[in-house]
Amino acid sequence: MRARLRKAWESRAPRDRMIIAALGIVLGVAFYAWLVQSAGKARVQLGTGVTTLRAQAARLEQQAAELERLRAAPAIAVSQTDLRTLVQTQAGAAGLSRALVKIDAPDANQVVVVFGAVAFADWLNWIAGLKSQQVRLDACRIEALSTPGLVSVTATLVRAQSQ
Repeated sequence: MRARLRKAWESRAPRDRMIIAALGIVLGVAFYAWLVQSAGKARVQLGTGVTTLRAQAARLEQQAAELERLRAAPAIAVSQTDLRTLVQTQAGAAGLSRALVKIDAPDANQVVVVFGAVAFADWLNWIAGLKSQQVRLDACRIEALSTPGLVSVTATLVRAQSQ
């Protein structure tokens, strides 16, 4: 193979050999320039990708730390008392018992409460306190009263199911 190539090269006129060599050099330089340009573009893209991946890694580290903190936290003790009694007790402790108009318990894990005139902020704090007792708000209707800050509330509370 090498001998055939050498024979074909030597059979060419010196002028043809010069043109072929120049063409080879031009193609080599063009190929090299294309490689350098492609490498530069790839480097920029990879740099952007690395920045994104570093941000994602930092976010994952934070989430992993939060998960470990939550796993290490003691489990919240769920009150096993009757839900109606628990809700009534919590309303009394929050100072909302005078605004509590009605409380019905359709079943053991559901309670419907009706407040006549209660401060909205107090009601929100009471609902937040019930979350620690594994009681969540299932449905709610809130109506603003003519007195600023006071609302009328009808809410359905349910015991959160343990997973």
